[in-house]
Amino acid sequence: MTGERRSPRPRGEASARTAARPPGAEAVRDYLVENPNFLADNLDLLPLLRPQALYSGENVLDMGQIVARRLSDEVTRLQAQHEDLLANGRANQAAQKQVHAAALAMLEARNFEHLIHVITRDLAEILGIDAVTLCIEAADDGPTQAPPGGVYVLPAGQVDRVLGPGAASRLEGVPCGDRAVFGPAAELVRSQALVRLSASPGSPPGLLALGSRDGDKYHPGQGTELLQFLSRLMERLFRAWLDLST
Repeated sequence: MTGERRSPRPRGEASARTAARPPGAEAVRDYLVENPNFLADNLDLLPLLRPQALYSGENVLDMGQIVARRLSDEVTRLQAQHEDLLANGRANQAAQKQVHAAALAMLEARNFEHLIHVITRDLAEILGIDAVTLCIEAADDGPTQAPPGGVYVLPAGQVDRVLGPGAASRLEGVPCGDRAVFGPAAELVRSQALVRLSASPGSPPGLLALGSRDGDKYHPGQGTELLQFLSRLMERLFRAWLDLST
């Protein structure tokens, strides 16, 4: 009685088994030799490399291990730096978009009162913060009473005391906002950006005050180019609506 003859394995199944089998060490080595830039183009693989120590024992240093560890640490550092740069770029692009929207909203004001409404009511939402106010110094010393509508009167000389003599802006984290600057919203403020306003040579100095409940929103050393642009636009609009001299 003859043995039962096995049917040949389907060709497709054999190919699938071959494809699923991981390449051997020699195949990997040959591939890397033929593609010398592979690891340079895939830096995320370098931290996974763990070369075997060639030497061991007391008072023996394996330089290969040391260099590999340093390379791995450097790759990790560069990757983190690259991710930080991308995150900062996205944040700057978002901030620029917000400031452009704020500028357009101010340019669309129908009159001076509407402009003040846009600044003190609408800009907070457009900029994604919690408070935006305008402050202007009184003509002389003494107690002042803030008018309604997000515009506050400061004692004479207060702008220089807040910003520093001649300083253009001040960005910082704070335990709480100044009620004289932010009014009822002061309790929410955990970081602030204060920017000097000068509508005309004969006008008293003022402040554009932006406050956020996010303590990291504004901080020293942060770029102020976008805030300065917004402030300079406000000054020009004030001069135009109030017919002030330049």
